[in-house]
Amino acid sequence: MNIEVVKSKIHRVTVTEANLNYIGSITIDQDLMDAANIIPNERVYIVDNNNGERLDTYVIAGKRGSGVICLNGAAARKAQPGDVIIIMAYASMDFDEAKNFKPAVIFPDTRTNKLLK
Repeated sequence: MNIEVVKSKIHRVTVTEANLNYIGSITIDQDLMDAANIIPNERVYIVDNNNGERLDTYVIAGKRGSGVICLNGAAARKAQPGDVIIIMAYASMDFDEAKNFKPAVIFPDTRTNKLLK
């Protein structure tokens, strides 16, 4: 039996941009992606702490070190710059493997979206 478990989590980052006229997705600073073990085109789930919105989309790599968190396309209607969000990715794995799996969870500075040392 396979189950879905949290694989990666970027806990509490601030939306820096919302671009309605883009095809769709979320752009995430490559440093944050690397630290959270998230890759381009991976499906992610987003929770907005400010308004309670939830959505899923895919990831585009943003400029490394920029702190960019940009909701693109229709997702831009779900959050505004300044909103604090949580970004999560899940993985499907065997039940016994999942018991010992440790997700990559990061806690960036919400003012800068940079990794805390």
